[in-house]
Amino acid sequence: MRHDKISIKYKIFLYLTAFVAVMLILLWLFQIVFLDDFYKQIKIHSIKSMAETIENNVDSENFQELLDSLSQEEDACIKILDDSGKTKYSVESRPDCIIHKLPPSELFRLYSSAEQNGGTYLEVFPMDKVMERRVPAGYPFTNGFAPPGNLPGNMIYVKIVNSGNGAHIIVMLNSTITPVNATVNTLRIQLVWVTGITLLLALLMGLFISKKVSDPIIKINSSAKELAKGNYETTFHGRGYLEITELNDTLNYAAKELSKVEGLRRELIANISHDLRTPLTMITGYGEVMRDLPGENTPENVQIIIDEAIRLTTLVNDILDISQLQSGTRKINVETFNITESIRRILQRYNKLIEQEGYRIEFRSDKDIWVNADPVKISQVIYNLINNAITYTGADKTVTIIQSSTPDGVKVEISDTGEGISEEMLPLIWDRYYKIDKAHKRATIGTGLGLSIVKSILDMHGAEYGVESKLGKGSTFWFELTLNKNIEL
Repeated sequence: MRHDKISIKYKIFLYLTAFVAVMLILLWLFQIVFLDDFYKQIKIHSIKSMAETIENNVDSENFQELLDSLSQEEDACIKILDDSGKTKYSVESRPDCIIHKLPPSELFRLYSSAEQNGGTYLEVFPMDKVMERRVPAGYPFTNGFAPPGNLPGNMIYVKIVNSGNGAHIIVMLNSTITPVNATVNTLRIQLVWVTGITLLLALLMGLFISKKVSDPIIKINSSAKELAKGNYETTFHGRGYLEITELNDTLNYAAKELSKVEGLRRELIANISHDLRTPLTMITGYGEVMRDLPGENTPENVQIIIDEAIRLTTLVNDILDISQLQSGTRKINVETFNITESIRRILQRYNKLIEQEGYRIEFRSDKDIWVNADPVKISQVIYNLINNAITYTGADKTVTIIQSSTPDGVKVEISDTGEGISEEMLPLIWDRYYKIDKAHKRATIGTGLGLSIVKSILDMHGAEYGVESKLGKGSTFWFELTLNKNIEL
């Protein structure tokens, strides 16, 4: 398995630093590299909006006041001509307005360009170009302003507008584009300082955040390694933010559950070892006696060896059943069968026990019922529940089996008259080798794994099941099967 050699601490640090660096690069681009272009686009948009406002109000009674107001707000010069070239309106917001100093030939050129361009025309140029090419020699244009090379840029926007009487008017707007070189130089100096300070703060913040994020994970990882070594008493102490707290709680819960599982595993091994050792000891003991003492080679002793061998085989088969059922490797074969008749056949196995040991097994049913289930597995469930009842029934040695109809199928109840089970212990009785008094008791019949097998089989059928018990009043185990239940094969 490939492991990433870069820790989360350094990844967070690098990501945060890279993010800040990208933000600073964008800041430099927008404030230094593209500032002049942005400024020009804003000015162009502003003067076009101004022309639209004039067009929409060309027939207004307060048109002159509107022009004065727009000229002041936008710091722009306005010149409006009729279709004969005569000036109708003229507003100068500054002494260096280009459109008020251009000769008629230049005005006509601008009008022609607008007419050829669909009614609008925009021209952006440096001031020195105007002085060199479009203003007659000797024209008093500079009027004491800066030399041509240092003059600001200019733009002229022309729009042909239809007036209310159907005539055309030419709207000419002129605005100055102030050089941003000085601003850029100032911003460059500021950004150098801002970049240095921001990078330093980003480095410090990155180290701080990466440490705060990674420290709880490092602690949890250290505890997880201890857990992997089998130290189930390990406690996870990761704190800091919600996800880590939830992970910490989950791992603490997992450690407790693993500790329980480990305890159950050891207990299971001990119990199985006990149940394996007991029949093996008896088989070995009786075999040695029969070998050494020919007179002890009696049918009774042979039967004891056979019984213990059968018990040993049953235990091994039960362990195999549990393993296959819980791993999902054993499937169920569903068919329709008479569960009432199955119970009767199972009870015939206990005739010898009833005769020799004095047990009384009662079976009550309202009618024969056919169910949809695996007949072999359900018979195993009934057999194990009867064995469990025989093992734990009271002094009267009575076991009662009741089969009753339900709206959807059948309910089977198997009751004993034993000591009963406390309410807090009821959820635990389905565990393998669960013992109420924690003193291993060898079952009268069966292996002690029966209830665990019952649970696995009924879960595979999707059946309802449970137990009702009170201390001193015995226990009743029950399950329900339906005729129409959709069972996953």
